[in-house]
Amino acid sequence: MSEPLRWGVLSTGRIAHTFARDLPFSDDGGVVAAVGSRSKASADAFGDEFDVPRRHASYEELVRDDEVDVIYVATPHPMHFDNAMLALEHDKPVLVEKAFTMTALEARDLVAAARSKQLFLMEAMWTRFLPHVVKLRELISEGALGEIVTVEADHGQWFEHDPAFRLFAPELGGGALLDLGVYPVSFASMLLGTPERLTALVDPAFSGVDGQASMLFGYANGAQAVLTCTSSAQSATRACVTGTEARIEIDGAFYAPTSFTLITRDGERQRFDFPSEGRGLHYQASEVARCLREGKLESTSMPLDESVTIMETIESVLGFLEA
Repeated sequence: MSEPLRWGVLSTGRIAHTFARDLPFSDDGGVVAAVGSRSKASADAFGDEFDVPRRHASYEELVRDDEVDVIYVATPHPMHFDNAMLALEHDKPVLVEKAFTMTALEARDLVAAARSKQLFLMEAMWTRFLPHVVKLRELISEGALGEIVTVEADHGQWFEHDPAFRLFAPELGGGALLDLGVYPVSFASMLLGTPERLTALVDPAFSGVDGQASMLFGYANGAQAVLTCTSSAQSATRACVTGTEARIEIDGAFYAPTSFTLITRDGERQRFDFPSEGRGLHYQASEVARCLREGKLESTSMPLDESVTIMETIESVLGFLEA
């Protein structure tokens, strides 16, 4: 695949705009070849803003477009399963926004469909592909931290109490965990795998969806993860990975392009800075292009089975929601 990947953007919300702005920075110079919306006016407005030549007034038209190589699903969580499945049914590889689905069952069914049709599928957990996270994983694999003992991460944002806003509206998949908590949960999963034990305190927001969660995960090797998320306050959004030999303190926001400091057990400090263009979503686009070019059906950095287990973990945490 020597030509730039031709993306079809499904939906025209805020994350779709961010993706379209970042895409030109991708390694292969990917382009938004087409956009699909539920209305022609919305598709045209998006197309005008990003110079997209092909505008479709429905998602069905978009996935049928022969000038599109891959579909980016940018709709709210409750629509991910149906929209991604629609693309797969029309033989299109898919990058689907996180959280991957609403439930673990949906995640399993989506993965099964992609594997049955031998099509590429990946959760758009863009943090995995950012330069500071790639370097962090390299340092850990080289033994710079020793054995990991604790992973800490938080993600808190303040939102006005608007019942129609997607984070608070149950019908839009509202809740802090699926929108914010997925970042620390996925971060811990990346480093430690699936927890063997977990407990949590989960309190509702004013609309009844989960508004704040504090999570404690335990792993078979004795490591622990301490994770928090909230939709009612702007937190530090930092992360720390502590090992027997050293720790890495990631600046806020840990899930976006940022820097970190490696601090040894003796207190020696080494700073790592990572200049980056755009917001950072182009790194995952580069990963999709690389995988498709190499004929891979999934990414080793964001495996499909892990997307399923992350949804299982989130479901378990939501079981602690106080009525």
